[in-house]
Amino acid sequence: MTTAGRFTGRVAIVTGAGSPDGIGMAVARLLVGEGARVVLGATSDRVAARAAEVGGDAVGVIADLTFDGGAEALVSAAVDRWGTVDILVNNAGMTSVSSGWDADATVAQLSRSDWDNAIARNLTTAFLMCRAVVPVMTSAGYGRIVSVGSTTGTINAMPGQSTYTAAKAGLVGLSRALALEVVDRGVTVNVVAPGYVATGSQLPFEAAAAAAGPIGRSGTPAEVAACVGFLAHESASFVTGAVLVVDGGHGLPETWTARGSGSAWSPTTGRS
Repeated sequence: MTTAGRFTGRVAIVTGAGSPDGIGMAVARLLVGEGARVVLGATSDRVAARAAEVGGDAVGVIADLTFDGGAEALVSAAVDRWGTVDILVNNAGMTSVSSGWDADATVAQLSRSDWDNAIARNLTTAFLMCRAVVPVMTSAGYGRIVSVGSTTGTINAMPGQSTYTAAKAGLVGLSRALALEVVDRGVTVNVVAPGYVATGSQLPFEAAAAAAGPIGRSGTPAEVAACVGFLAHESASFVTGAVLVVDGGHGLPETWTARGSGSAWSPTTGRS
C-alpha cells in the first residue's frame, strides 16, 4: 500500500525487477512504499507479478533492454501514464530469464559472442536507458539516475569474469561522463556498487566468502535499496558522478582470516 513519504509525487523506472528477491524488487518496494509511482521493467511476464506484489502505483512492463526500442518502451510507459520520469534506477544485468548468465571463461578462452552478450546485458542496457530518459529529465529540469554497479570492476576483479568486470567498470565511466553532461540541468547521475548480496542469484562461493569476511555475512537487497533511495532523493542534489560502495567492508583488507580458522581468506580465490 502506498504511504506518504520522501518520494510522494515522483515517477520512477526500475529495470531488472523481475526477481522476487532481487535488488530491483527491493528498490521498487522502497520507492512505492514512500509514495512514488513506479514502472518495473524485466524481460519476462513475471514482472506483472512483481508489480502486483509491490502494489500501490506500480506497473510492470516487459522489455528486453539489449535491443533498441526496449528502453523507449519503459520511458513511454511512465510518461504516457504519469507525464514524466523523475528517477531512473538501472538494475538490469548479470543474469536474466531470457539470456541466462555471463560466460565464465578466461580472456584467452572467451568467444566474441559471449563478450558481446555480457557487455550488452550489463552495460549497454544502462546506456540505452540513460539515452532514452535524459531528454525527459533535462526538459523538466530535474532527474535522478542511479545505476547498480558492483564492487567487481570498481574496486576488485575476478578471474574468468572479464566481461562482467569490464562492464561494471564501464558503468562507472558512463555515469561520470553523463553526470558532467547534465549537471547544469538539475540531473544527478551516480552508482551504487554492492558487494556480496543475498539474492536468489548469489552463488555458493559468494555466500561463503561473505560469511568469512569482516562483517561475517552478505548484505541484503533492502540494504542496497536504502543506498539507492538516498541517491534517488532530491536531497542528494550535491552528489553526482559518485560511487557509493555497499559491501560491509569486504573490499577493505587485502586478505582476511576465515572465521573459525587460522588461515587467510582471499576474496578473489577463496583460499589462502
